[in-house]
Amino acid sequence: MGRAFEFRKARKFKRWGNMARVFTKLGKEITIAAKAGGPDPENNPRLRVLMAAARKENMPKDNVERAIKKATSKDFTDYKEMNYEGYAPYGIAVFVETATDNTTRTVANVRSYFNKAGGTLGTTGSLEFLFDHKCVFKIAPKEGISLDDLELELIDCGVDELFEEEDAIVLYGDFQSYAAIQNYLEENGFEIFSAEFDRIPNDVRPVTEEQRAVIEKLIEKLEEDEDVQNVYHNMADAEENE
Repeated sequence: MGRAFEFRKARKFKRWGNMARVFTKLGKEITIAAKAGGPDPENNPRLRVLMAAARKENMPKDNVERAIKKATSKDFTDYKEMNYEGYAPYGIAVFVETATDNTTRTVANVRSYFNKAGGTLGTTGSLEFLFDHKCVFKIAPKEGISLDDLELELIDCGVDELFEEEDAIVLYGDFQSYAAIQNYLEENGFEIFSAEFDRIPNDVRPVTEEQRAVIEKLIEKLEEDEDVQNVYHNMADAEENE
């Protein structure tokens, strides 16, 4: 097992919070995908896999259709995907991904969260090197195909790690390999449960329990913001501190 597996196993962090947050995040991603590649999932691979993920999360069909229609509405103000990078207290790097229709509001809110927590918001690109940007696919196992055989097939597509997790197989690959991996999976009849992106820290920093409580308050505040899609950090897990 590699670094992605250990990171995922140790973290067990809440992905998007409650059901409303799940639907909000997915809805924005669906709108962005439909705006970029068109509203027809047959001709839009990213939209196709997001719609499958929405079904997996039991997102109401009306919500999905509304998100797609929003992308083609004349009144729609396009979402901008903006990243913000900064340091939480005690030198912990924090990478924030947002999708917003008002960048002035979003950057003001994100800066406020950092400042109130005793952290600092940095410049774009200042901390990106601390994280590996990965695509992550979760697929259904397929009868007659072993993990070893699947790994050999997918290496050429850009997959650098795969492992079993509950009733699924998880694949990690380079960010740029997303399309190649999706094409292989669809052409070979694999059911895709979800396809996401992740940022894995190159190294993690240990903290005390008191320090962790302070940093987690900042992370929770960021995650509660409607414009925020994902929050990544390089704080060591409690298990890693022991």
